[in-house]
Amino acid sequence: MCAALRADGGCDTEATAEPQASAGELVADGGTKWGDLTGFQRDILEAIAGIESDGIDPYGLAIEEDLEEYYDDVLHSRLYQNLDSLVDDGFVERGELDGRTNSYTLTTEAEALLKESVRRRADACGLQMAATDGGDR
Repeated sequence: MCAALRADGGCDTEATAEPQASAGELVADGGTKWGDLTGFQRDILEAIAGIESDGIDPYGLAIEEDLEEYYDDVLHSRLYQNLDSLVDDGFVERGELDGRTNSYTLTTEAEALLKESVRRRADACGLQMAATDGGDR
């Protein structure tokens, strides 16, 4: 079980005397804590990660289509307001695919928070995670 989240996104299994950042305390460059994000914003981060893992540049419509698998209808204004907030908070970087289409990629802070979320969920369910990166877990 993860006792403390390191700044590099890793997980310490033993608590130390010094206070360590927990998943809710790790902050992105904008100062926003993971626990401050809405469920919809967390789902956006997961959608971007999934699209990136498929080898596709995440852009608004692709993110919207991914989210609509779980939400009945995703309003453009709601999606783009939340994407703007995630950019402002340092979780997402906005780029340009062409003159009309923006791309959205996760920052290292967002990737670390998503990985910690997966670790916490696996621990809560009693599941072992495969060490695919050469780690010991």
